[in-house]
Amino acid sequence: MLANFGEAAAVLELDTTTNTTLRAIPLKKLPLLVAGDVVTCVEQQGSENEIRITQLQPRNNALSRPDRRGKLKPVAANLSSLLIVCAPQPEPDMLLLDQFCIVAYHNGLEPVIVLNKTDLLGIAGNEKSDERCFQVLADYQLAGIQTLEVNTTDPDAWKPLLDATKNKVAVLVGQSGVGKSSIIKRILPDQEIRVGALSRATGIGSHTTTVSCWYDLENSGALIDSPGVRQFAVDYLDPRAVASGYPELAALAKSCRFNDCMHRVEPGCAVLE
Repeated sequence: MLANFGEAAAVLELDTTTNTTLRAIPLKKLPLLVAGDVVTCVEQQGSENEIRITQLQPRNNALSRPDRRGKLKPVAANLSSLLIVCAPQPEPDMLLLDQFCIVAYHNGLEPVIVLNKTDLLGIAGNEKSDERCFQVLADYQLAGIQTLEVNTTDPDAWKPLLDATKNKVAVLVGQSGVGKSSIIKRILPDQEIRVGALSRATGIGSHTTTVSCWYDLENSGALIDSPGVRQFAVDYLDPRAVASGYPELAALAKSCRFNDCMHRVEPGCAVLE
């Protein structure tokens, strides 16, 4: 499924090469469907241009976050990696980056820290900001998390990011102002055309900027653009699940005396040692 606009969804047939976007109406009994879902559709009787979604196929994973009432709702499904974007300005928020990484590991995804706007590095007067960025990358690299450096002004700087998305389904996340939109425009120069195709297919154009949308990439990968995902709270997770989101701590925890060690005051705690 490419996108779900509530009243109707945009779907793409898996067994054809025409890449025709179709309008589909989900059955009301189905759970909330999101970009990346694989669904079963049937033709609706009495209509040649509309089909009905009758079944949701099992998901490999689903990226979810709490809504305003604290209920978890899926954002995208069947993913490979979470591209976590930061930049020299605004300065990287380590807590927010940690939360994204925790959510990635909790959902079985590969977290990738992407430092955007590297063209701002090396400018006189920004030495503290530069040092902060390099330290952030070094810390995450030391923890075993992949990091990338990109900027929208250097075409050669995009190869690592394209390599990281090859044959994978990735989602871009990041705080406001880090250049997430510029990355999407660089990777998807025809995004407006594709959004227009979704609008025409579903007949719903006003909501295309507020839902998750699937876009195929030329490298056999895919990018799910989710405009609303700028932060994740992790307070709904069990503390052990949060701890497992720190790979350097999770590796040490294997040597703790107790399997349920909280790494606070327990004897024989490898993390504390």
